[in-house]
Amino acid sequence: MKENKSRREFLNQSGALTAAALFGGVTSAAQATLPDCGEKGITTLNCTHYYLDNVLLETGFDYQHQRVVHSRTELKTLEINQGKIVALRVNNRHPDATLPHYDAGGKLMLPAARDMHIHLDKTFYGGPWRAPDRPAGTTIQDMIRLEQKLLPELQPYTQQRASRLIDLLQSKGTTFARSHCNIDPVSGLKNLENLLAVLARRKADFTGEVVAFPQHGLLRSKVQGLMREAMQHGADYVGGLDPTDVDGAMEKSLDSLFQIAIDYGKGVDIHLHETGPAGVAALNYMLDTVEQTPELKGKLTISHAFVLATMQTRQVAELAGRMAANQIGVVSTVPPGSLHMPLKQLHDSGVVVMTGTDSVIDHWSPFGSGDMLEKANLYAQLYTHASELTLSRALFLATGGRLPLNDKGEQVWPEVQDEASFMLVDASCSAEAVARISPRSATFHKGNLVWGRLSA
Repeated sequence: MKENKSRREFLNQSGALTAAALFGGVTSAAQATLPDCGEKGITTLNCTHYYLDNVLLETGFDYQHQRVVHSRTELKTLEINQGKIVALRVNNRHPDATLPHYDAGGKLMLPAARDMHIHLDKTFYGGPWRAPDRPAGTTIQDMIRLEQKLLPELQPYTQQRASRLIDLLQSKGTTFARSHCNIDPVSGLKNLENLLAVLARRKADFTGEVVAFPQHGLLRSKVQGLMREAMQHGADYVGGLDPTDVDGAMEKSLDSLFQIAIDYGKGVDIHLHETGPAGVAALNYMLDTVEQTPELKGKLTISHAFVLATMQTRQVAELAGRMAANQIGVVSTVPPGSLHMPLKQLHDSGVVVMTGTDSVIDHWSPFGSGDMLEKANLYAQLYTHASELTLSRALFLATGGRLPLNDKGEQVWPEVQDEASFMLVDASCSAEAVARISPRSATFHKGNLVWGRLSA
């Protein structure tokens, strides 16, 4: 099937594909002993130990009147072995002449992006164009009924399209995703089996977590037994959905969800779209439960959490303190418009704030790009007064909290023995990459070049 591509994706990929890679500066005798890493223009590396030259790394901030005005950078050579960064060297220095070396072309190296909320198992991406059919006034119950009809149609393409979505994420610098996966009476465990099969095939170039997601309601669709089977089959998280609006029994629904998590030693990631009294009650009940149940500390993620957008600053501060103390995370798609989430307040309060695609193109929305750098850009626009410092800090949202420089301008990434998962970006610094949503030229996962090409 023909892949759907945005104009930006097409331009980015086309630009990247004009570059080529080569061995640089080795003698013919040394070259004869090199591992077989392919020919010029390679798009994958078959070797596990090599040098990567001309990598642009951020090294510090420049200040004027005690304000950050510029990010300093330096070209370095990385030595990568068995998926780890084992040395940071003076640029173009190769102590072991028998190792191959490649050229990053002066591109900025940033931590690989992490998509913490996506639905890989049900998508139109990779198939023919299809717009959602959601008339004004459509309720979540209407969408559940639509999905019950749609799932059998999508299921034959689950593996193919999930893999295509992973390709898209990699082209945006993402090498890790947490995917929600439908567990419902229509699809049973079939979507889970398909998604686990895809992730198993892609484990060398991509890492995924799976949330068993009762999209049609945990109680409403009577899938508690299926959810337990999903845990036994390898799901990493117990999912949930609006315990009042969908299940109609907030306490019973949440108690059932948490009990499954406790019984199998799993985390919880729940979709909470509810606002008003229902959302407030659900949020407080979840916080109470985690506070009273030590084994749940650090194991709850609340996706969307729209109710927080309806609260006063003081109310959010109180809840944020409790959330931070119990290591409860929030995943937001950074919605623009009137639903202004207090993401900066949460982040500043110590809450782990993450982002994700949610939908690229499916029966919910056609607008997703799969680009976490774009999410960081949106965060910077909505929540900060743009400056070199605030733009560079906004990168945290794309990378799961990893930044090249800390707030004091000290270099904290990469370090020796860090996993060699990163993106090469056509930008001079993090601030520019966030502000301009700069093109990615290559993506590496555990030392493997998984998307793009290196410079000639």
